[in-house]
Amino acid sequence: MSTSAAAVHPGRRHLLLGGVGLAAGLGALGSETLSAPADSSTVSPFRHGVASGDPLPDAVVLWTRVTPTEQALPGSGIGPAVAVRWEVALDDGFTRVARSGTAVTNVDRDHTVKVDATGLQPATDYFYRFAVGDEASPVGRTRTAPAPSNTPKRLRFGVVSCANWQAGWFSAYRHLAERGDLDAVIHLGDYLYEYEPGMYSYGHRNEDIRRHDPPREIVSLRDYRRRHAQYKTDPDLQALHAAVPFIVTWDDHEVADGSWAHGAFEHQPGREGPYDRRVRAAQRAYDEWMPVRISGTAEPGDGSKIYRRLQFGQLVDLSMLDLRSYRSKRVAADDPAIGEPRRTIAGGHQLPWLAANLATSPCRWKLIGNPVMVTPVRLPPRPAAQEFALRQVVSFTPLRSAAPNTDAWDGYPSDRRRLLDRVEAEGTKDVVFLTGDVHTAWANDVPGTGGVPVATELVCSSITSNNVDDFIGARPRTVSLALEAAIQDENPHVRFVNLDDHGYCVLDVTAARIQMDWFAVDRRDPRAASSHLASWAVRSGAARVEAVRRPVEA
Repeated sequence: MSTSAAAVHPGRRHLLLGGVGLAAGLGALGSETLSAPADSSTVSPFRHGVASGDPLPDAVVLWTRVTPTEQALPGSGIGPAVAVRWEVALDDGFTRVARSGTAVTNVDRDHTVKVDATGLQPATDYFYRFAVGDEASPVGRTRTAPAPSNTPKRLRFGVVSCANWQAGWFSAYRHLAERGDLDAVIHLGDYLYEYEPGMYSYGHRNEDIRRHDPPREIVSLRDYRRRHAQYKTDPDLQALHAAVPFIVTWDDHEVADGSWAHGAFEHQPGREGPYDRRVRAAQRAYDEWMPVRISGTAEPGDGSKIYRRLQFGQLVDLSMLDLRSYRSKRVAADDPAIGEPRRTIAGGHQLPWLAANLATSPCRWKLIGNPVMVTPVRLPPRPAAQEFALRQVVSFTPLRSAAPNTDAWDGYPSDRRRLLDRVEAEGTKDVVFLTGDVHTAWANDVPGTGGVPVATELVCSSITSNNVDDFIGARPRTVSLALEAAIQDENPHVRFVNLDDHGYCVLDVTAARIQMDWFAVDRRDPRAASSHLASWAVRSGAARVEAVRRPVEA
């Protein structure tokens, strides 16, 4: 990559567009001289940063939020309509402007701005910014996908999930932002959490490292807007959004814990109202506040279909899944209904869509952005404290013998069998599931019906959300070592598991192999360093993970 994240440096993030009025338009903006920063008493209207997402060969979604007055806070429903200028350029000085325009935002979209910037060139670094009056936003860097006919030498992605504001600092995002070598960040869900202060926070005592706003479990549209806004004030998350385009999907906490098509484990209709109203509020706020195309567009409120497909030349085909909106209600592991063919995790449209993607893809690697684990895993009986901790991250029903995680694909075996049987029957190679949700790190061979691996799965740990040692209240790498060994003894296709560390992953893709590097970060320290935890690779055509000694160089 020729342009590093360091190019989006503080000196350019707070410059003003000197002397450019709104009526002047952006045609003259690229050649306008930028003035010095405003007086320190002036609060920027772009206090939630900038972001980009869903890169295509000729387009990318750009995002920001404007605070036009001090009273026009997120979720307030207060504030005037505002015309916001935007521009995309080939240089961070904006002397070579490629695209520009004006968007109008108002209270109906919580003063957020989403633009689908089209007419761009493939595999190209761009810089972008927004402006209101004489105030300019931070400068962001983004990158378009390679052309469909192109075969890039390599691609590199950040892979993350499960970032709970109350459970720690987002230092992992800072380390990804500082790399300067990523084509995109794949966020596999639980971008934010819905809980009130003191609930599901740091460790087994639920200590709040930081307190959620609003200080209650979020239920209404106003609540979800405020919570999204709070997360977007985190400096490390802002830095990563400004440095790299995101490719996102939701899991359950973007709405409510344990969500399914018609309810959620944590939703109480008698106290919190109809579940469908809550879902509409959560998805509307998500659409407004995230740089994502939903139902194929960047226009908030025009649909709710987030599963989609992105192609990166002939090297990577990425299918991003939604495994909450269409799923059947979860049942216990010992319920005879668990294997009924009508039970689904993906839904009647999404599952055949995915199977067809895999069967027809022209790309070497078929990646699946998969919010919950697909690998069949039997969780062995353990002492009560360990069983409790495991149940917090990989939900299961205790049995006399080993039990599956029924919140994942294990709870919907008919859908998994339909998908993997199709992969095996079609002879589809190089299928890799990229997974979040369980707050722990795994590298798995995914067996087909006959037990022979037909795919692989690479699972990232959480940014901050609690994992096993946290729920037990034990020191890291003590109690969990025996538990990890027991899991691998029960499941030989689980080649690597780490139940304790938090952090992020980097996925490096070439035609010959794909490699995931796991990095550990101390979530208690806002300036925490990063350390290499493990690396596993999959050779093209192999459908088996292999240990690698060293991470790829940034």
